[in-house]
Amino acid sequence: MRPVRAIVSVSDKTGVVEFAKELSNLGVEIISTGGTARLLKEAGIPVKEISDLTGFPEIMEGRVKTLHPKVHGGILAKRDSKEHLKAMKELGIERIDMVVVNLYPFKETVAKGARLEKIIENIDIGGPTMVRAAAKNYKYVAIVTDPKDYPEIIKELKETGEISLKTRFNLARKAFNLTAHYDALISDFLYSIDENGDEIQCRELRNPLTITFEKVQDLRYGENPHQRGAFYREVFVKEPCVTRAEKLHGEKELSFNNIYDLDGALNLVLEFDPQADGIACAIIKHANPCGMALGKSVEEAYEKALKVDPVSAFGGIIAFNAKVTSEVAKLITERFYECVIAPDYDEGALEILKTKKNLRVLTTKGLEGLERKGIDSPFEYRRVVGGLLVQDRNLITVDPEKIKVVTDREPTEKEWKDLLFAFKVVKWVKSNSVVYAKDGVAVGIGVGQTSRVDSARCAAEKAKLMGLDLSGSVLASEAFFPFRDSVDEAAKVGVTAVIQPGGSIRDKEVIEAANEHGMAMVFTGIRHFRH
Repeated sequence: MRPVRAIVSVSDKTGVVEFAKELSNLGVEIISTGGTARLLKEAGIPVKEISDLTGFPEIMEGRVKTLHPKVHGGILAKRDSKEHLKAMKELGIERIDMVVVNLYPFKETVAKGARLEKIIENIDIGGPTMVRAAAKNYKYVAIVTDPKDYPEIIKELKETGEISLKTRFNLARKAFNLTAHYDALISDFLYSIDENGDEIQCRELRNPLTITFEKVQDLRYGENPHQRGAFYREVFVKEPCVTRAEKLHGEKELSFNNIYDLDGALNLVLEFDPQADGIACAIIKHANPCGMALGKSVEEAYEKALKVDPVSAFGGIIAFNAKVTSEVAKLITERFYECVIAPDYDEGALEILKTKKNLRVLTTKGLEGLERKGIDSPFEYRRVVGGLLVQDRNLITVDPEKIKVVTDREPTEKEWKDLLFAFKVVKWVKSNSVVYAKDGVAVGIGVGQTSRVDSARCAAEKAKLMGLDLSGSVLASEAFFPFRDSVDEAAKVGVTAVIQPGGSIRDKEVIEAANEHGMAMVFTGIRHFRH
């Protein structure tokens, strides 16, 4: 297909003057609108106004300018259909062989915090309509939506005199992907506000579900070297997260597993407010914490977290909820870690960490949005073959006033503090899980066993192996105890208080076990399964 006539109407004007000039030199007639037409005319390129083509002026502040049969007839006509050609001749419709269009900057307008009225005005109507029409008719029409494609199109025209069917088909695929992304962005934004434009915290589990993500980068591979991988992000997320984090150092790119572990580590430390709760340090390995502690300083928090399991910490991910200092940076560089993520680093710390060329150092640029109401990214997605599981993010927090003491003895003040700490930690451990905690340190972490009592035993054995004393510790379970055996195991190692959701048909038996051992036990009514 050799183009004779092209509509050029773009919001992103990158390279459009040079592209249009090349098209014009190749004998292509340029039809344009509004600001694009003015820009091309100023560059000395012959341009025909869209109103000259349609015989109808642009109206309603530009809302209606290309929605006309002489535009869409020229785009959609089948060149090998006698009926279509006859209609074009009778109605004076000229063929349009190329459509060069990109869309109003809806995403950018939202990102700038514009008022709802301006955001609505940046919902493109005529653009997507032309894009879809041209893409549908790719057999005869080239649809160009990305300035990056301009050089290759000109090269192909100069070398062969036409745009091949293969190129037109690939451009059409790209165009439909663009309009699908654009519409999904609009839908996603509108579901995040009410009719007055105010943000809302809850979004519907709508049907059908339209979601869209933008590619951040290709990854070296997925979970394993034989799997391809890429990292995508939601568009309108503002809360502190790995997706928004900036990499400050590290010669190697982040891997699939790095990003997944960074997400878990960051979410764990974000459970704790550095002012109210203390400075938190989490060390994650294979999606599970192998160290977690609170401290009065980042150095203290790190050293306590590392003592939980220094063997597993090798090659792990570290997260902090406070600025990293030079002192803790020195300690970090004494061992091998994959990544560190924190809200900030002092100048000396960053220089020290940069001495480890393969250590990836990331910042979340502060902890604004620490309360994480879930407005930005309210859902979690989990793929299954042929489908998608969708759920609300687990953002619920335990209200201490609503926790029920179910044993004869109430927890002491110290036990209460450790119980609340442990229950926040166990939320981010793969199920079945238990956490032993003492003095703001997760001294034993039982990960992902198919039996809860096995999780309790494994955590206790690991603590013993690391030389950690569990006497006077508390135990948190992310789900109810189906039997008393886990409580009996906990008593053997010196646990004095237990926090769990409750809700088992054997709760009475479990409570009796706690009373027999002189333990305090509390029910939260909240389960934290993490598969």
